[in-house]
Amino acid sequence: MSESSTKSQIVRLTGDFTESIRDPLWRDIPLSTGFKNLFSSEPMQKLSRIKQLGPAHLLYPGAVHTRLDHSLGVFHATRLIVLSLLTDLSKTDRETFFTQAGIQAVLAAAMLHDLGHFPYAHALKDVVSREHESLGAEMIAKHAGLRSIIEQQLGTSVDAVCQIIDQSLPCDDGEIRFFRTILSGTLDPDKLDYLSRDALFCGIPYGMQDASYIIRHLFVTRQNVLAIPLVAIGSVEHLLFAKYSMYRNVYWHPTTRGATAMIKKAVLLAMRDGLFVESDLYDLDDESFAVLFSRFGDSEASLLFARVRNNDLLVPLATVPFLADHSYHQRIYRDPEERKRLEQSVFASLARRCPTLAEHEVIIDIPEDLSFESDIPIATQDASIHPFSEIDELFSPQVVKAFTASLRKIRLYLPDHIEPHHALSALTEQLEQHHG
Repeated sequence: MSESSTKSQIVRLTGDFTESIRDPLWRDIPLSTGFKNLFSSEPMQKLSRIKQLGPAHLLYPGAVHTRLDHSLGVFHATRLIVLSLLTDLSKTDRETFFTQAGIQAVLAAAMLHDLGHFPYAHALKDVVSREHESLGAEMIAKHAGLRSIIEQQLGTSVDAVCQIIDQSLPCDDGEIRFFRTILSGTLDPDKLDYLSRDALFCGIPYGMQDASYIIRHLFVTRQNVLAIPLVAIGSVEHLLFAKYSMYRNVYWHPTTRGATAMIKKAVLLAMRDGLFVESDLYDLDDESFAVLFSRFGDSEASLLFARVRNNDLLVPLATVPFLADHSYHQRIYRDPEERKRLEQSVFASLARRCPTLAEHEVIIDIPEDLSFESDIPIATQDASIHPFSEIDELFSPQVVKAFTASLRKIRLYLPDHIEPHHALSALTEQLEQHHG
């Protein structure tokens, strides 16, 4: 692409974006007519009925922002990143592989990236076999209205949009593979939006990012890799700290984890009892998800779901560290059936003392593995490129391991009338017995 072509891309990314939407985080977000129509489409508007943080509003009442808000923010951050990269390239004599169709594809992918997301945040992540990115790409490919907007109004390929969103799809296009790295990485627009947006709506300061500084310093290396200079390495550290703080105080707060675990168990009970099957959970919003449970009256699954809806939560009465090198801890984390057997054993132990306890009120929660590492290359003063882990002295393997270990706990959730010492005794005894 010539210098004039690069500059023409910049002009189109500014001059064509004459529509705007007001956003509490980014303020005015410009859109072209095509992207305004994409935003207004029925599949996108469904996201306005899915809370971004699921049950976290039970802890932080302001956290009622939606997947639609977030998707618009990711689109905006992606546009700013592409503009910044093009501006940087226009100042050099380098050829770039960006095309108009490719740029339109990554912007559409940014806006549509959560189209297949399930309700209640990540409550269904371990319950269903399909990834939401795969479901979203499938929805886009099959939806005639979206296809028309993408192809006729945006002038790009549905296949390219789907390949950027669902990275399990085969792709031999170098430009599309590069745009995948923009949308998914340490400093991706997804994190730049959700960390700051979630912090804003929760009313806490921990996740706020200096997005303009980060975006301004991103650049493309001569090997066509997204990187950041050494002078901006502090922004990567800040993002990793923010991620840790948000997980500690919001995403994995014991209240949020408990509500999420109750939803997860309600779904598992419903599928065990044949009330619905996995495919019934696809393409739902918060409202239709609630209607699905309301059909089953006084079933254990519906009762558990209703308790979350009414903020009548089970409470964490016993907590022990999750040991990553402990074989039984790994087994109950990875195998839902093994965890269910442990819950049944804990219930049997507690039921002798607490005859009113119901089996479905015993829930063991174990968060997934979580990384506090960075995959973005760092450019040093001599223009050489190094992995973040080689350059950064703060996020050493020991620190990263300590961060993860401090967050991952095995928690036993029960009704609040159970004595905590009975709960802890039952959990530790069963953990030791099963391990033995």
